[in-house]
Amino acid sequence: MSTLKINSDRLWDSLMEMAKIGGTEKGGCKRLALTDLDKQGRELYIKWAEEAGCSVKVDAIGNIMCTRPGEDMSLAPVGTGSHLDTQPTGGKFDGVFGVLAGLEVVRSLNDQNIKTKHPVEISVWTNEEGSRFAPAMMGSGVVSGRFGLQEILDTTDVDGLRLGDELERIGFAGETPVTGRKFHAFFETHIEQGPYLEAENKQIGVVTGGQGQRWYNATLLGRESHAGTTPMHLRCDALLASTQLIQKVEDIAKAHAPGCGTVGFMQVVPNSRNTIPGKIEMSIDLRHPLDEELSAMDKALSEAIAEIESATGVAIQLDPFWYYEPIHFDENCVNAVRKAANDLGYSNMDIIAGAGHDACYVSDFAPTSMIFTPCLNGISHNEIESTTQEECEAGCSVLLNAIVTMAEQVNEAEAADLAAAK
Repeated sequence: MSTLKINSDRLWDSLMEMAKIGGTEKGGCKRLALTDLDKQGRELYIKWAEEAGCSVKVDAIGNIMCTRPGEDMSLAPVGTGSHLDTQPTGGKFDGVFGVLAGLEVVRSLNDQNIKTKHPVEISVWTNEEGSRFAPAMMGSGVVSGRFGLQEILDTTDVDGLRLGDELERIGFAGETPVTGRKFHAFFETHIEQGPYLEAENKQIGVVTGGQGQRWYNATLLGRESHAGTTPMHLRCDALLASTQLIQKVEDIAKAHAPGCGTVGFMQVVPNSRNTIPGKIEMSIDLRHPLDEELSAMDKALSEAIAEIESATGVAIQLDPFWYYEPIHFDENCVNAVRKAANDLGYSNMDIIAGAGHDACYVSDFAPTSMIFTPCLNGISHNEIESTTQEECEAGCSVLLNAIVTMAEQVNEAEAADLAAAK
């Protein structure tokens, strides 16, 4: 049972078929959360899951749960899954590989007529990317209790469209409650989105935890004025101050290696060629695997903002609207991934997830781990994101074997519940 393999061609064909929905000229995908394209991707996946014998439920935040029955349906399922939404210029594999790897596990179990003690459940989590509606990882965050359901339903995108209304519009405002989800274990398979596996020539990343993250919205308020008649020493240029803040974010990250700092979004007002910018809205993203270092980065950012305000006269409002601490995954789940990789003969290494993933929130209420596979040059969130059929096969085969291992286990609490039921 420790050397089960999946159908590599079928997995790859499914990935390529899903990639046609929102496919871009450069070979990537644009399938933003709760758009018509997201609806098409969800519907295709549900069709495939039902054909594989899964029952399907959708909860109030739009998460999709597809369940393959186990021998004892009173036991909590062994879960897997990821997300189907993408970045505006995203790739074919980020998120969707984890969903379709879960589907291929179910298909392979069917092919080989393997019955598991626990049910196996595949999750599609809503709006993992956070690109249309912020913050990221909304679906798993609501289920874990990190976010309130109503708070998230009332979130709006840049066009003022409300998330709850968009869920209704595409037909995925489900009736299943978001509370009470349980997993005996949960695994998320994902391309690494970084360069470490490729650099170390390893086939599998055994993910032991995830970086902490702090997301901010910053608003810089200067003074609009004529570009030709306002002398340099009398300007209050919000865009100039923003460049200084961007440099500070860079400096803070480098001072707290291996931390990361990024400004990925900016809006300029009035955005006119001959007017000094009076208002800037921008994002700031700080990450570190150690919480104490992440806190130090947060403190350094506040100090840098005070310095820039004093030097430029530009007022800077900082909204620290999202935070989650570094995650440490479950030892038994991590060991199941490591054992599966070793049994299958795949080279592997322990690794920390640098990006946010739904598995990080699932770990709040269930034993969890992740499986990473390489991606070309470590590039993701980009239309040129690339991996190979063989790399996907390796990750999915490890997932299959880890799931089968955990799906045969019954822990003490579950055994007590079964005895009481009898």
